[in-house]
Amino acid sequence: MLKTILILITTLVVLPFVAFKFDQPLTGEQWHIMRTAIYIMLGFATYCFVAGELTGNVSQVDKLWSITPVVYAWFFAAAGDWSPRLVLMAVMVTVWGVRLTYNFSRRGAYRWKFWSGEEDYRWEVVRETPLLKGRVRWALFNLFFISLYQNTLLLLIVLPMVVAWRGRELSLGVADILAAVFYIGFVVIETIADQQQWNFQQEKHRRINAGEKPNEEQSMGFISSGLFAKVRHPNYAAEQAIWVTFYMFSVAATGRWVNWSLAGSLLLILLFQSSSDFSEGISSKKYPAYADYKRRVGRFLPGFW
Repeated sequence: MLKTILILITTLVVLPFVAFKFDQPLTGEQWHIMRTAIYIMLGFATYCFVAGELTGNVSQVDKLWSITPVVYAWFFAAAGDWSPRLVLMAVMVTVWGVRLTYNFSRRGAYRWKFWSGEEDYRWEVVRETPLLKGRVRWALFNLFFISLYQNTLLLLIVLPMVVAWRGRELSLGVADILAAVFYIGFVVIETIADQQQWNFQQEKHRRINAGEKPNEEQSMGFISSGLFAKVRHPNYAAEQAIWVTFYMFSVAATGRWVNWSLAGSLLLILLFQSSSDFSEGISSKKYPAYADYKRRVGRFLPGFW
């Protein structure tokens, strides 16, 4: 756990530094909208920390995961005088956000009292880590990693809009259309994967509660059919692809294949790598057949990956 945290925080510091050092500097206008977005992000992070400490439920960032990027996206679109490319990018983020919010809400994550609701089961496992035991250490972890780091990441993944903002006078082109098509395609894949997982869990628990005999797959405890027969985490894979594709809008706007806004999608990939490691560690202990599943099926890509 400590190793993962150190890698993520180090990357968060190093990537933007390298990017800003060797990429084109931001204009005064870009700096202005960046500062405002950072203030908004700090407001979200403060809420997550305070609410998490007061309620004992640290899934506050999880509740906002699909919401804050939409806020940033429309803020950037407005700051860019509603440039067609920026509006298109904001629409793409909104499509992603609405779908993910729905998927999260049906799992009982939201209540009228927004700070209440279901906490992700993985945080309870993290609490038992010896390194984080103790009120002060857990509070610091909540502040710096759960609240600040993750909220920073949610801002970073939308920052290709700040780069695209610089080329807002350019008309939409074929590259933008391709990026939008691929983006929606990956959202569809993620939707299918989440629905397959939902259907599996609902039927598994229905049979258990009804006293019915589970089928072979349900007896193993985890889904291994549909898209999950191709890769172990098709929803995670699609999520990463969504934000890499979103970055391509900045390429279309500037012609620069590598620019500093790539940092967000790279950090997201690192986070999903460590998150899937953690989740699979839990699954391997819980389900004896999971080890064989890991040997047969790739993590994010089919075949040898």
